[in-house]
Amino acid sequence: MGSGELGCPAVERLLASPQDELVAVVTQPDRPRGRHLRLTACPVKQLATSRGVSVLTPEKCAAPEFVAQLAALRPDLIAVAAYGQFLPRALLDLPTHGVINVHPSLLPKYRGAAPIQWAITNGETETGVSIIYLIEKMDAGDILAQAHMPIASADTTATLSPRLAALGAKLLLSAIEDIRAGVVKRTPQNDALATRAPMLRKENGRLDWSQSAATLHNRIRGFFPWPGCYFVWPHDSAKRVKVLKASLETGSGEPGLILKTAAHGLIVATGRAALCLAEVQPEGKQPMSATAFSNGARLRVGDRLG
Repeated sequence: MGSGELGCPAVERLLASPQDELVAVVTQPDRPRGRHLRLTACPVKQLATSRGVSVLTPEKCAAPEFVAQLAALRPDLIAVAAYGQFLPRALLDLPTHGVINVHPSLLPKYRGAAPIQWAITNGETETGVSIIYLIEKMDAGDILAQAHMPIASADTTATLSPRLAALGAKLLLSAIEDIRAGVVKRTPQNDALATRAPMLRKENGRLDWSQSAATLHNRIRGFFPWPGCYFVWPHDSAKRVKVLKASLETGSGEPGLILKTAAHGLIVATGRAALCLAEVQPEGKQPMSATAFSNGARLRVGDRLG
């Protein structure tokens, strides 16, 4: 059961495993996507369909008719990776060996919908993947296996996610082997150490220039590519400008003030130190260098970004 890119390597690994039969893939229904809002299959469905795997797309996986449909397949095990729906008790009790989940964090840290994004945003230097048994409480089941992965200073969610997906697929197959051999070690999570990784919304991307440059830099990395971080164009408060790339700079001043326009970017004061905006995307336009945007928007030293 999966929908996003995180689940694709797991599907590939399961299909390549000589000991496992992937009887079906359960994924989200096609959704409107893109500028023209065309109905588009999610990445996992596209992959499964191309490989000839039976695909089920229930609008709600808790619907009794879907539970019955899945029960008819008599699954020994259900593996979940970035599926996007809460699984009811009826599904958790269905397979002989339970339901296991590939979660891209070192649980109990970062329980929730956006663990990769929040780990980078919070300045973590290490993350990883946990394979857990699913229970009715969010990401709180017993841990079967964990693997660690460093977060590089230049990592964004876009660069880190594929590495975690590959690691998760490898760890999933290892966990399945342990289940098959009857040697699984279940480690309960310590709820007292749990932290949250709530679902992201567009408004989470608004840059608060009173924060430190390091905090803003991490936020830009963590929220790339979605929802993206943005500021408001000083000459038009209705227009947002996304920041795609930035770096730390020396300098000080009132938060949000443009300190310098340079060949390598736009230097902006923050609550501590300064941030160099290297690449931006004004609303309704293509990505461009911050310098080109600055020239076109006629920004000057002393202007304040909102």
